Amino acid sequence: MFSANASLPNPSQDFIALCQSQVMLLAKTLQADWSGVYLTSEEEGQPVNLIPVMIYPLQETTQKSSHNQIQLREEKEEVTLDNLSKSLPTDLSRSLIIPENDGFDSKDYQIVLPLVYQEVVLGVLVTRRDAYPWKPEEFHQVEQIADTLAIARLLDQRQGWYQEQLKEQQLEQQKERDRLDDLFHQLRNPLTALKVFGKLLLKRLGKDEQNLAIINNIVREGEHLQELIKEFESHQKTIVDQAQTITLNTDSVTIPAQSHLSLPPSQSLELTLVYLQDILDTVVMSAESIAENKGINLNIKMSDDLDPVLGNYSALREVFSNLIDNSIKYTPISGEVKIKLGLSKIINNKKYQGILIEDTGYGIPIEDQAHIFERHYRGIREDSDISGSGLGLAIAKELVTQMGGLIELSSPINLENNTGTRFVIWLVSN
Repeated sequence: MFSANASLPNPSQDFIALCQSQVMLLAKTLQADWSGVYLTSEEEGQPVNLIPVMIYPLQETTQKSSHNQIQLREEKEEVTLDNLSKSLPTDLSRSLIIPENDGFDSKDYQIVLPLVYQEVVLGVLVTRRDAYPWKPEEFHQVEQIADTLAIARLLDQRQGWYQEQLKEQQLEQQKERDRLDDLFHQLRNPLTALKVFGKLLLKRLGKDEQNLAIINNIVREGEHLQELIKEFESHQKTIVDQAQTITLNTDSVTIPAQSHLSLPPSQSLELTLVYLQDILDTVVMSAESIAENKGINLNIKMSDDLDPVLGNYSALREVFSNLIDNSIKYTPISGEVKIKLGLSKIINNKKYQGILIEDTGYGIPIEDQAHIFERHYRGIREDSDISGSGLGLAIAKELVTQMGGLIELSSPINLENNTGTRFVIWLVSN
């Protein structure tokens, strides 16, 4: 007996068009009064059945689309492997089948041929002529059509399978690229801080030549590391651009890559009660030096008697570091970056504590705000002289979301000159 393929890909439009041309060929060349092409279908826990994909002529047939699967619903009783099994040959041999007492009038002449390749049933071709029987040479033509449909269905399945495999590989490769991007982005902030610390030390050491040489080496090596990171990011961007469209030569399958993929699934964060002022103390230490070096006023307002919030220490340090670094980066000389801790708000009957980070910088255009938390999106800043990878806000949003928090964005703050940006991070308070 035949075996049936399980979990087959849905038929493509090209395959359906081929089925249509073949059943019309049966009608016009061999004067078939009725023809149908059925494909095997098997879902988990369900019996194997035959799904009609093409009936000619289409009499009282309705085409429905459900979950991207094309199905044709007939007014007649559904054709299944059970009620056609008596007509299917059991040894793969092709023979002329003339039903006798199976529900058709005695004048009906019907051929039922399985679409078989390598002992696997891919479907069934059924064709009927009412007025006169089939000649052997005509049966041979029908057999050739069945062979054509069987091979076409096999290639159609393989194409669908290759597409799915290619998509999975693309997603896995994108996840790996994202992990590397995140790692190098997270290295950027501490390297910047080290370089700034070194330059500040150079100013304060005076003429101590021995120490000056050591500090100069630290600054130089920090700049070298930054250049390596910049080169890596440029290389990654080239790879992404080249991978926008990938062609699978085997089946000429073209799959466009997504321009903005979501963040890969991260390991779940371990959440505990943490005090935000403790985290900000460590972040602000670096931020103050960077702001001082750039001539920006860093205005910090913190209280010592705040309740803890539900979060992750390392993740929150990364969030604050990214947001504060962005504010300093996009604020011109003599500008101001304000950090305020201690906001409170009730959201969905839960108490949240807020952290405000606001600047007097260039602001974020309205058209960019809908995409600002997407990976590698920089909007109008893409071609600016300000370096960046477009990852800081995406990473911050992902981490805050994992901690059950929210990020609010407001820009511009100063409506007179369309400048300034404000971020508020809300975290569940104890």
